[in-house]
Amino acid sequence: MSVFVHVVAALGRLLEPVLAESATAAAIVLFTVLVRLALHPLSRAAFRGATPAAGCLPMLLQLPVFFLMYQAFSSGDELLRERLIGVPLGARWGDVLGEGGLLGAQGLVFLGLFAAIGVVAAWSAVRGRRAAAAAPAPVLPASGKGAGAGPALSAEQQAAMRKLGGVLPLLSFGTLITAAVVPLAAGLYLLTTTAWSVAERAWLQSRAGAPGAAAAGEAGGAPGGARSSL
Repeated sequence: MSVFVHVVAALGRLLEPVLAESATAAAIVLFTVLVRLALHPLSRAAFRGATPAAGCLPMLLQLPVFFLMYQAFSSGDELLRERLIGVPLGARWGDVLGEGGLLGAQGLVFLGLFAAIGVVAAWSAVRGRRAAAAAPAPVLPASGKGAGAGPALSAEQQAAMRKLGGVLPLLSFGTLITAAVVPLAAGLYLLTTTAWSVAERAWLQSRAGAPGAAAAGEAGGAPGGARSSL
């Protein structure tokens, strides 16, 4: 944990001339971005389906970082006195509610954090629902000899898969519950990494659907299309 504390503290000192007492909070955001940049190759491999393990590794490798963040701002000494707009980074939502109430100066900082997480979760949910609605129906392998593909899934199965695809994105709102019980510093980490995940996936999807990629796909499929038209 000492390495993590030293890195965040060093980044905070670099940002302090510009951001004053909120420098450490900005350092947490910057540190999270650096972690996600380091994990980006694994995220790209997961998106492309390179290996089954690649899809789990980015999430698993973030768990120790979140744990260190939680520990540093729960039981540490060096970072506990740092603040964000007057709110200690080690404070929890329940703590500030007892001091100034929901709309107190400190409570408003947490409400701003929750609102930002809610926007990111809503964006993720909307994109997930659109992707589920636009996904083609999978087909089952045929049992007949020489057949290439079997019939599509039944209407009931397709409806169930669409419902599942619509419900899964709503799990993003679970981040709100976590942010409400962990220290403010950990909530900042959750906001940053969740926003990065949604933006990264949107960028990868846009790259996959870029005109160059589509043209390459059409070029690769041209011989087969020509044969089928003969």
